[in-house]
Amino acid sequence: MGNSPLSTFVLLILLVGVFYFLLIRPQRKRQQEQVQMQNTLAPGARIMTTTGLFATVARIEDDDVILEIAPGVETTWLKAAIGRVVTPVEGTSDAEADQPVTDTTEKTDTADTANGDDSSTKQS
Repeated sequence: MGNSPLSTFVLLILLVGVFYFLLIRPQRKRQQEQVQMQNTLAPGARIMTTTGLFATVARIEDDDVILEIAPGVETTWLKAAIGRVVTPVEGTSDAEADQPVTDTTEKTDTADTANGDDSSTKQS
């Protein structure tokens, strides 16, 4: 069962095509969308940087973006450091939208085990 050089070449071309359509093309599209988002930034937009910092765009100067991270506190960032524009959830204020989500499940009470009793072996 010998493979012909033509079938090996066709298989190689198919592999390159699959890699292009599954990996390269989608990545290039995401990069173009990211650059477009960074170029359409406007003052007042809520953003998140690539490092996870939430801020408001104060003004834009060429490739720099001045971000207001707290009232009266401004920092300068490159446009490339803007990860995404954040849209606030309806029904919440800006301050509530910035708060991290915390786990509200109840914690187990360790008072029973403090005196040496193991709750897994207690008899009722």
